[in-house]
Amino acid sequence: MILRKSLRYVFMLLSLILISHVVKAENQISPADTSLKISVFDLDATPPVGTALAYGVMNNSWDLGLRARGIVIMGSGKPVVLCAVDWIGIANESHVAFREALAEAAGTTPDRVALHTLHQHDAPRSDFGAEKLLIEAGLDPGGYESEYDRKLMNKLAEAVKESLKKFFTVTHIGLGKSEVSQVASNRRIFGSDSLVKASRFSACGNIKLREEPEGLIDPLVSLISFWDNEKPVAVLSFYATHPQSYYRTGIANPDFPGIARFLRQLEVPDALHIHFNGAGGNIAAGKYNDGSRINRWILAQRLADGMKRAWEATEKEAVSAASVEWLVQPVRLYPSDKSLEEIKRWENSKDKETLASIVPAVAYIQRYRNGGEINITCLKIGKARMIGLPGECFVEFQLFAKNVRPDLFVTVAAYGDYGPGYIAPREAYKQGGYEVEVSGVFPGAGDVLMQSMKNLLNHK
Repeated sequence: MILRKSLRYVFMLLSLILISHVVKAENQISPADTSLKISVFDLDATPPVGTALAYGVMNNSWDLGLRARGIVIMGSGKPVVLCAVDWIGIANESHVAFREALAEAAGTTPDRVALHTLHQHDAPRSDFGAEKLLIEAGLDPGGYESEYDRKLMNKLAEAVKESLKKFFTVTHIGLGKSEVSQVASNRRIFGSDSLVKASRFSACGNIKLREEPEGLIDPLVSLISFWDNEKPVAVLSFYATHPQSYYRTGIANPDFPGIARFLRQLEVPDALHIHFNGAGGNIAAGKYNDGSRINRWILAQRLADGMKRAWEATEKEAVSAASVEWLVQPVRLYPSDKSLEEIKRWENSKDKETLASIVPAVAYIQRYRNGGEINITCLKIGKARMIGLPGECFVEFQLFAKNVRPDLFVTVAAYGDYGPGYIAPREAYKQGGYEVEVSGVFPGAGDVLMQSMKNLLNHK
C-alpha cells in the first residue's frame, strides 16, 4: 500500500512536469492578412429506432432531436474546430477517432479539435475501446455497439468539410453573462461532520433534500458570440449543470438545455446557437425538480431567460486573426485505486460478467497504459478564454479557472474525453459521496487540472 501511494504521487509529479509544456500554434498566415473567419456546421445526431441509448434501446423520436454543432475558426495558424454533441459522452478511442476525422476534414491536426458532449441521458454513448474489449471477450457490445457512432463521425466530418465552402468574416466578438435562477443546485448534501450525508440528483423526490440550500454552484450562463460587423454568425453558450429533467424514456431528446438552445435560436435566427455544458459533475437541478414532466419546460425557460439576458448584456470588441491563439496541454490522469483493483481481479479471472460491468474503466486504463494523453485546451480570442476539460469535472474547477483570471472573460466546457468519468478536487475524495466513489482517476488528478488551467490562462 505504501509503495502504491508512493507511485501515485510520482505519477502526479510527472503529470505536473508534463503539463508545464504548452503547445502553441504556429502562425501560418501572411502577416499582412489580418482577417479572421469562421464556418458553422450543424447536423442531426439522433440515431435510428432500435439503437442503444445510454439507458436502454431507443424506441421513438421526439420533436427536438439530438444535434452535433460547431464552428471552424480560420486565419490564425491551422484551423481550430469546436464541436458540441447532444450525447451522454464520447470516450477514449472514440474521442481520439472523432477528433482525427474532424481534423482531417478541416485541414488541421487533432490537437486543434475540441470535442465536447452535453451529457443528456436519453442519448447514445461512444467508446470504441470498450466495444473492442467486449467483442474480443465474445460478449454483446450492447450500448457500445458503434455502427451508428461511426456513421455520425463520417457525416460530421463531411459537414465540417462542406462548411468550409461558406465561411464568414469575423470583425467582432461579443461577450455577455447573466445569472440563471432556480436551475442548478449542488448534488452533494453535507452533514455536520462535513461529510456527504446524501445525494440530491437531477430529479429529487425527497422534499427534505430539496429544502437543503442550493450549495456551491456557478450561477452564470456566459455567451461568446461571433459577428460580421452588425450580423451575428454564431453564439456559444456555457452553463454548468447536469442536463436532466427526467430520462430513461427510450426517446432520444436534448432535454432542457436543448429546448433552451432552440428557444434562443428562434429569437436570434441569423446565428447558429451552440451550447456547452460547463463543469457540472456535482451540479444538477434536483433542488428545483421533483421529476414532474412539466419541469422540463420550466427549467428550459429559466435557462433560456438567462441566455437572453446574457445576450442583451453582450458587449462587442473588435478582433482579427492576431487576436486568436490556441493552446493545448496534454496530461495523463492516473487511474483510481478502486479501478486498478477491479481491473486486476478481472485480469486474473478473465470473468466475462466482471468485464461487462467494468468495461469503461478497463478501456480507460488500457489507453492510459498505452501512453494515452488527454488534452486540456484553451482558446484565446480577445478578452475571452474558453477552457476545455475532460470528464465530469466538479464545478470547483470552473470557479477556480474564473478566479485565476478575473480580468478576463473565462468560460469552461467540460465533458470532453469522457474516459476519466468524475474528476473532483482532492479534498472531495475525503468527503465521500457517489461521485468520488465511482471516479475513475486518483485524487491528485484535480491538482493536475488546476495547474494546467493556471498555465494556460497565464500564458503570454
